[in-house]
Amino acid sequence: MQSDLPKIWYKQFWPWFLIVVPLSSMVLSFTMMNFAFNSEDSMVIDDYYKEGRGINLQIQKLQQAKTLDISTKTQVFADFVEVTFISGSPKDGEALNLDFFHSTQKFKDFSVTLLRDANGVYRAPLSNDVSGKWQLSLHPFDESWKIQKVIALPQTNAFDLKP
Repeated sequence: MQSDLPKIWYKQFWPWFLIVVPLSSMVLSFTMMNFAFNSEDSMVIDDYYKEGRGINLQIQKLQQAKTLDISTKTQVFADFVEVTFISGSPKDGEALNLDFFHSTQKFKDFSVTLLRDANGVYRAPLSNDVSGKWQLSLHPFDESWKIQKVIALPQTNAFDLKP
């Protein structure tokens, strides 16, 4: 007689299975929504038109560097960076900017000011860790030209930086 009585619903497997699957998907979806709304996505650009115009200006600066035939040998050490012009050296010895843009982590981006010494070599101290993949961008303060290169650091040898 006891075997004919059905089990109470909360002691059976299938009702709990049917409750847990939708409940777990709801918990996961609310967690993902929380990440989506409360985290910053620095890779997305809001104003694509303005960004496109900026790209055209950047291309003009790269073409200007080609016109001036600018070419450098660059070496990045642990505590300083050294840039030697092969051709197209600035005539008045003005200071230059060297920007380090990290490939994936925007908060690691930094810039250094290169000053020319008596031998015509531009140098600047480095206070940041430069290991990893970087986009280097060399330009004067007036930003009339620009040369850039993507490179993995550290490197023991000097590398070419040219348009």
